[in-house]
Amino acid sequence: MDPITPVHGTATLLLIAAAAVAVLLLLIMKARLHAFVSLVLVSVLTALAAGIPAGDVPDALAFGFNSTLGAVALLVGFGVMLGRLLEITGGAQVLADTLIGRFGERRAPLALGIAALLFGFPIFFDAGLVVFLPIILTVARRFGGSLLHYALPAAGAFAAMHALVPPHPGPVAAGVTLNGDVGVILLVGVPVAVLSWYVGAYLVGRALGNRIQVDVPSLLFGEMNGGTADQPGDAAPAAGGTGSTTVTRTAPAFGTVLTLLLLPMLLIAINTVLTTLVDTEVLPADSTLVNSLRLIGNTPIALLITLLVAIVVLGRREGSLADTSRILDDALAPICSIILITGAGGMFGGVLRVSGIGDALTGSLGDLGLPLLLQAFVIATALRVAQGSATVALTTTAGLIAAPVAAAGLGDFRIALIVMAIAAGATVLSHVNDSGFWLVSRFFGMDEKTTLRTWTVMETTLGLSAFAIATVLWLASALVL
Repeated sequence: MDPITPVHGTATLLLIAAAAVAVLLLLIMKARLHAFVSLVLVSVLTALAAGIPAGDVPDALAFGFNSTLGAVALLVGFGVMLGRLLEITGGAQVLADTLIGRFGERRAPLALGIAALLFGFPIFFDAGLVVFLPIILTVARRFGGSLLHYALPAAGAFAAMHALVPPHPGPVAAGVTLNGDVGVILLVGVPVAVLSWYVGAYLVGRALGNRIQVDVPSLLFGEMNGGTADQPGDAAPAAGGTGSTTVTRTAPAFGTVLTLLLLPMLLIAINTVLTTLVDTEVLPADSTLVNSLRLIGNTPIALLITLLVAIVVLGRREGSLADTSRILDDALAPICSIILITGAGGMFGGVLRVSGIGDALTGSLGDLGLPLLLQAFVIATALRVAQGSATVALTTTAGLIAAPVAAAGLGDFRIALIVMAIAAGATVLSHVNDSGFWLVSRFFGMDEKTTLRTWTVMETTLGLSAFAIATVLWLASALVL
């Protein structure tokens, strides 16, 4: 849906946006109205207040809700079913034990973060988080303490790679818009992502974990949360049974578990590489073989293939296919709320975009006379806060500053730093209009206040760290060039 022609001035639109966020937080945190109901209600009121015609309000609501659900629902569904199979067969425990054996208990959060950085290279934030969820929860349950010690370094790693490093769509689109070299952006983005993750996510995650206790949720563990879970090799109730019949579970080998985790990464990486080659006209866009390989590397299809392989490899440990189906069905029940709330968060962000609030905010910042690097960061931050989507903030900001960047005659290295600044601004201040905020909140069992105190803070320190590194490199390049 295209943005409407605003009927209000910039100041009024900004006041509407601020009031909408304030009312939403009040409804959820003070009135304790369910987050899904609150998001839909505030989205409707915001659309009307911003001047969207009443007849167009349903389309405006569906714009953000449908696009978010289309991107998230299949990933969450397939990912949680895969995670449940890994957990109940002992696969997650095997991987956790191996990681801890290699890195040691004290460096378990570091091990999770490094693994997430590697896996996050080809895979989007939400898909990576879904696939990695059973590992995070299993390690946290084993060693105790706040879940934040383990969750924030891993989630922050996926967020850093998604925002800063090609071939993810945001930095690629921004680089192309600014006529930069994607290869240079990749070479700059990787060290910036790793350094900013270490400072802004790993160290901050440890500090937040020391201050705020978040218990491991029962998303994958069912009734076992807070009790003693069945360990690999123990006698456990048969799937779908009453507990009177037991089966002896033999945990899968480490190589089997690692293969199941790497399979979607490999398929998605193939799709990413082929898409890049097609976009750069190295490969023909109408090739049947290329398009077939891209199809199986499409993220939902890659997760579906992985789930089918897991059913064959792991499901047979649970008995019949009917038993495995009951396990998968049980895995889906707790995530209905997650999917709906995430979709509603996308709805709210979509209304803010369609209403023109995001454009009004960035337009008011475009003529402030700020240095180019700072201007890129500030505009991306404003867009991020206004409408929620990091990718939209990245691509829109690049379009807004493309003319001054071209006029400045910057080289590829400095254009890459501009992209880093935009990505940094598009990362900070994740809040209630960001579908990722709700995904993290529900996956990690945190209420909205706790998510603001933890995830929002970590995303902000991650973005600020990336911008600080880009600024240092910018100043250093001025001395060299």
